[in-house]
Amino acid sequence: MYRHMSLLKDIVDNTPLPIAVYSGDELKIELANTAMIKAWGKGDQVLGKNYLEVLPEVKKEDFYQQATTALKTGIPFHAKDKKVDLVIDGVLKTHYFNYSFIPLVDPNGHIYGVMNTGADVTDIHLAKLQLQSAQERLRIAIDSSGMGTYEIDLATRKVKTCGNFNNIVGIEGEVSNEQLIAKLHPADLPLREQAHQDALSTGIVSYESRIISKDKTSRWIKINGRVIKDDNGNDTAIIGIIQDIHEHREFEDELKRQVAQSTEELRRSNDDLLHFANVVSHDLREPVRKIKIFNTLLRNEKDTKFNESCKKYLTKIDQSALRMNNIIEGILSYSTIDKSQQSIGDIDLSEVIENIKTDLELIIKEKGAILNATVLPEIEGAPILITQLFYNLIQNALKFSKADQPPRVIITSALVTINGEDAVKITIKDNGIGMDPAFAERIFTAFERLNSKDQYEGNGLGLALCRKIAKRHNGTITATGEKDNGAEFTVTLPLKQTKANI
Repeated sequence: MYRHMSLLKDIVDNTPLPIAVYSGDELKIELANTAMIKAWGKGDQVLGKNYLEVLPEVKKEDFYQQATTALKTGIPFHAKDKKVDLVIDGVLKTHYFNYSFIPLVDPNGHIYGVMNTGADVTDIHLAKLQLQSAQERLRIAIDSSGMGTYEIDLATRKVKTCGNFNNIVGIEGEVSNEQLIAKLHPADLPLREQAHQDALSTGIVSYESRIISKDKTSRWIKINGRVIKDDNGNDTAIIGIIQDIHEHREFEDELKRQVAQSTEELRRSNDDLLHFANVVSHDLREPVRKIKIFNTLLRNEKDTKFNESCKKYLTKIDQSALRMNNIIEGILSYSTIDKSQQSIGDIDLSEVIENIKTDLELIIKEKGAILNATVLPEIEGAPILITQLFYNLIQNALKFSKADQPPRVIITSALVTINGEDAVKITIKDNGIGMDPAFAERIFTAFERLNSKDQYEGNGLGLALCRKIAKRHNGTITATGEKDNGAEFTVTLPLKQTKANI
């Protein structure tokens, strides 16, 4: 018997659940295990003392009355999540307990005491409050956003909604999933069906549809949801949000309409520009050619003697006709480059530079120019356009030379990586008249001229054409320089092109 009592005492003392036994009207403490003594925080010397003597701070609470009532009536008392303020180690702290007062009855039916059990659920209580707070904040956030939430029980097909769901869909009270589907625009039902089919593999429901209101008007909504599975991997519910996107869709449709209109206007403008280029090419070339011919015939007229002023005027006519011809050629090239598809091929850049040297041989000899180029790599591109690009740059370097110094043009290259792709960076540096750094970007604008047309020939389209060609090859071109101290152009081109034509 003693062993059994000792075992029982050991069990009670070592159980983590607080246990105490009280007797008499004053609730004398007959037993208190380690967990209960620790929960009270009053030290170890509590046995034999009265309940309120150990815990005077709970006098205003109902605990004493609940315990004495259970002792007198024999009816157990149970409470859950009860707030208790205890003075532990001299500090008043708030706790939450699940506790019971259970009458103890001897074999004769006499109530000789009451057992007090308790479980500290403070952490659980605070976690619950935090969860409720988080849920409340989420609800406020959803309401403020104008969205609504829904949950579909896939077994019962019942729908739970909150937030602005009912206002957006135009329903009152509870509805079934089938009733919601019936409110969708018939033309959008295949979109919903496809979205739910996709959700079987992705677990995500996402689609846009129109909701038909009572007055037969429609509004665009967006549905985003996720499929919820049970422990066995079976689909049990769909939880998601609904958003009114009607104004967004109207804005999007209007934007598309405006873009389509602008695109059509741009197409017409481009067609007009191409037509203008053709007119320039066919109609203006001939009058300019005739001006040059007749001016030459007039200059060579044997029976007419021209004084110095007349000869000067004839020269001016020649120069103007030549300038007009250059302008015509430039406009034609600039306006048609975007219209013509060019086949991609392998290009040896060193060979391109050598061919350009040959084409510019006369001006190179005339100016005593030095043109040095390192070995350049092969690239993919449109041969005609790449040749035109470097022809314009080298011709510019020779053209804008200093009067008292032979042109010196140095062409170098380096392999680089741009956006993960292999490319070549080619630098063309000269010792010419240079430029103000403030104009380093403006020179690529069509018809932009920084120098007098009387002193330097040109149509103001060469560098604009170079930029167009570089962009068509997914490359770049930039310029740097100083006034009276040369210019430097840097062209970056990918080694490979992703398309067969550009």
